[in-house]
Amino acid sequence: MKYKLLGKTGVLVSELCLGTMTFGGKGYWQAIGQLPQQEVNQLVKAAIDAGINFIDTANAYSEGLAESLLGNSIKELGINPQQLVVATKLRIRMGTGANQVGLSRLHIADSVDESLQRLNLEHIDLLYIHGVDPLTPLEETMRGLEDVVRSGKVRYLGVSNHPAWMVVKANCIADKWGWTKFCALQNYYTIANRDIEREIVPMAINEGLSLMPWSPLAGGFLSGKYTRKKEVAGDSRRDSFDFPYINKEKAYDIIDLMGEIGMEHGASVAQVALAWLLKQPHVTSVIIGAKKLEQLQDNIASTAVELTDEDMQRLNEISKLASEYPAWMVERQLSGRMPS
Repeated sequence: MKYKLLGKTGVLVSELCLGTMTFGGKGYWQAIGQLPQQEVNQLVKAAIDAGINFIDTANAYSEGLAESLLGNSIKELGINPQQLVVATKLRIRMGTGANQVGLSRLHIADSVDESLQRLNLEHIDLLYIHGVDPLTPLEETMRGLEDVVRSGKVRYLGVSNHPAWMVVKANCIADKWGWTKFCALQNYYTIANRDIEREIVPMAINEGLSLMPWSPLAGGFLSGKYTRKKEVAGDSRRDSFDFPYINKEKAYDIIDLMGEIGMEHGASVAQVALAWLLKQPHVTSVIIGAKKLEQLQDNIASTAVELTDEDMQRLNEISKLASEYPAWMVERQLSGRMPS
């Protein structure tokens, strides 16, 4: 297991991050996973034994139950919290009240207190805002985040599912007032959906932000269970919960190639998909989730898959984005500007 820097913080996180969306299975989240405490403990222990020190959760996962199960697991396994970097998120609705949702200072403060109680921790290492809130000005959100950092309840800040311009604007606001800036991004990123390479990845590189891909296997579609001949896996959440978005026809082509490359390396399709992400220099830690120990162990084994330059070239070519304006215009104009 390799470790990489979390933005400009000096903190090291493992190249794989254990996701907890499968913990609990309450309400809307039942289709994703319904792991009880004993099985949660098994996954957390296996992850830590493999060298993973980074765990990602969210207050909304199973309506708070995922945080509680993770907190119980840390305690029951006797894990020193200082050995871990625990991340959680806020923004999604957490109750019926008019203000139990969003990115207001009010909801940020309430959500952090509730997450700390469920996690049974004294502080949150990395707090993400989980999505855009069009009703709350960015200034208000950044002030609310600064409040929880200065209180000692949160140490570092991240942002998820935001456009690049909004991330930069938020960090400019924080810089103007001397507040804490975002150091990390969490975005949907997979070899079968490389949309963030248009704007978000260049921004992250320029701003020195860590990038943590979520759903690296596209909701299980790149697990190796799906092919053109087998459009229903029978035991995957994709069968009943077709999310996140993916161009399936293009994905089938990518799966076929990953199968070929996997055969050459003695690796599964899922391992090749994860190994491709791990080779991206702009990726800090890939978030992996699992419903079974065997699935987690298969994903962890991706760190041992050494894709060659030729492998990467073939995978990059088959999965490349179609050029969009202004990118194609920039590329065209650079031909007369760059030194030879």
